[in-house]
Amino acid sequence: MKRFFKLQLRTTNVPAARAFYTALFGEGAANADIVPLPEQAIARGAPAHWLGYVGVEDVDEAVRSFVGRGATQLGPTHPTNDGGRVAILRDPGGATFAVATAPATTRALQPEVVWQQLYAANVQQTAASYCDLFGWRLSDRRDLGALGVHQEFTWRSDEPSAGSVVDVAGLKGVHSHWLFHFRVAALDPAMEVVRKAGGVVIGPMELPNGDRIAVCEDPQRAAFALRESSHGR
Repeated sequence: MKRFFKLQLRTTNVPAARAFYTALFGEGAANADIVPLPEQAIARGAPAHWLGYVGVEDVDEAVRSFVGRGATQLGPTHPTNDGGRVAILRDPGGATFAVATAPATTRALQPEVVWQQLYAANVQQTAASYCDLFGWRLSDRRDLGALGVHQEFTWRSDEPSAGSVVDVAGLKGVHSHWLFHFRVAALDPAMEVVRKAGGVVIGPMELPNGDRIAVCEDPQRAAFALRESSHGR
């Protein structure tokens, strides 16, 4: 399963964040995994953020392998409520993610994620680490001008692209992080919800395939993206 099977919003105001995402995505988001931003993360200067969990068979081995390639473990490995284990890492390019025991069955991510975008330093080393350790495959490479060069990847060689890796070196003011693109039926009203709630919206932008996106921050400043498929228009 070595792909994101769970998203968790770690935020400074859980009730406000839950109300915001329910207003943005509907009642399906009411059960999203939203927790307080840990004190140790706040002490490191971490903002509110969406944390992606990659499912693995052996958490300790995944941690050792990533650390051996330049990642940093953030805090100890600890047990989960379902009997598994989880560890949080900063990858070689500076983005934070988690590895956790893969569950026997998974539910669809809520809100629905349609693209996983990694902004990274040391982009070649970072992309190679994920590919070598998780079996992901690099696919198309696209130059989107001011949006940077996007190296797409797939979870497996027989699947379509699931996301892209972007070098932060040429993007002013962009830090290393995973940016999750959430599906919306219509981008314009969704952007208005974000603005009215006090969030930040950059966009809209149209991609070469006709999809429209907006990069956003929620009212607690957690980054995410909204994506409207061209097939829905």
